[in-house]
Amino acid sequence: MIAIGMFAGFAGAILGLGGGIILTPILTLIMGVDIKYAIGASIIAVIATSSGATIAYLRDKVLNLRVAMFLEIATTLGALSGALLTGVIDPKYLYILFGLLLLFSGYNMIRKLISHQEVLHLAHPDKLSSKFKLDSNYFDNVEGKTINYQVEHIPGGLAVMYGAGIASGLLGIGSGAFKVMAMDTVMKMPLKPSTSTSNLMMGVTAAASATVYFFNGSIKPMIAVPLALGILVGARGGSRIMRDMSARTIRMIFVPILFYIGIEMFLKGIR
Repeated sequence: MIAIGMFAGFAGAILGLGGGIILTPILTLIMGVDIKYAIGASIIAVIATSSGATIAYLRDKVLNLRVAMFLEIATTLGALSGALLTGVIDPKYLYILFGLLLLFSGYNMIRKLISHQEVLHLAHPDKLSSKFKLDSNYFDNVEGKTINYQVEHIPGGLAVMYGAGIASGLLGIGSGAFKVMAMDTVMKMPLKPSTSTSNLMMGVTAAASATVYFFNGSIKPMIAVPLALGILVGARGGSRIMRDMSARTIRMIFVPILFYIGIEMFLKGIR
């Protein structure tokens, strides 16, 4: 369990994804854990990944705290809307819609890989971004210099995050991939700040829903505790490795995962 946790924390910290996509299949298919307890453990895994990685990213000033708090408003409102819409909307349409959105995001990431355009520099900065001071910078160890970047299409990013919140509330899925998609594809943030900011946001979202899983008995300490211990170690290691990885390498790892999640969601909606 500790070893699995270390692997999930390591990958989650680098890619900005929750541990659910890694942990749930391993726990259920390989270790024979009941799906109910696997989902409960994955919620704790997301909080542990966020805690372990965010400390390092805050220290290194990679994550964009203003963007995180701004988008978290939309995610929270979306999650509340999703809870209220349970039984009203047929989930299969949401699976198809968000599956297609993730596939489109993967396509955009491939275009960035081919064009080598990682950082946005507009002649006229986005008005909303300037007003809320969302533009920022970070030091890239690979480039050996400070990267200044701009953010745009704030309403579009908020719309994606609101939709991701609805999907989380209705479908019970983690929204790490959607958070990265909103920042990288829609708001044109570089991938390193996108994944590190996603780590912080996932922890906030998961902490809100963890109490529900705790009181309905889905969180088993014998499963969650060793996983969380391993994840804390793995997440700290992953956050350190991420500093020395190029955005292109991270993107090449991320694209296949994005296509996998998108295809799975699309097929689930059709079925």
